[in-house]
Amino acid sequence: MANKKKVIVTGFEPFGEHAVNSSWVAVQALERLGLGEAVELHVCEVPVEYQAVQSLLPSLWRERQPQLVVHVGVSGLATTVTLEQCGHNRGYKRLDNCSFCPSSQCCMEDGPDCISSVLDMETVCKRVNNSDIRVAVSVSKDAGRYLCDYTYYTSLYLGQGHAAFVHVPPLGKPYSSQDLGRALQAVVQEMLNLLELDHTEEETHKHNHHCNHKHQHQHEHQ
Repeated sequence: MANKKKVIVTGFEPFGEHAVNSSWVAVQALERLGLGEAVELHVCEVPVEYQAVQSLLPSLWRERQPQLVVHVGVSGLATTVTLEQCGHNRGYKRLDNCSFCPSSQCCMEDGPDCISSVLDMETVCKRVNNSDIRVAVSVSKDAGRYLCDYTYYTSLYLGQGHAAFVHVPPLGKPYSSQDLGRALQAVVQEMLNLLELDHTEEETHKHNHHCNHKHQHQHEHQ
């Protein structure tokens, strides 16, 4: 299929108390499950380093030209699979795995303070929770001002909002890697459905916009 949708899903390497990072384990579980025939899925493990993110993400967006990039990260505080609506530009004071943090404490010097995903996470959340995957999903507007938030903001900036971020709990608290893989599969499929819907609506709007006057006039009198 020449017109396969391209999706990139990333997880993070171990850091701090997370000797095994459940985000990368979950992404590998998703890779085994796949996203169906119509989707070309690429996965990659992201270093927990600000500078690595700055060099890696532009090349991912440029070389793959994906329709959607979904970043997955672990949160020790999370007990559900949590969909992040937006990324933040400022407030990065925590040192990364190289004991580095940006001197400006921000992602993009001239970027807006906050960028929201084009995807409505509340809708994605509702749809997945109404399915029977037996994994609870919730929505958040604060990705934590560390590498997760930093990566999300950078991707939203590079991809004009066509990015998403999913926080997962540590393994076994309460979900297994298979549970998390299934949850990611359901979440990403719903995200793609929403993007498809938006695209169709845009096309319809374009078509109506170019309608001739006579047709519009008739329509008004129906």
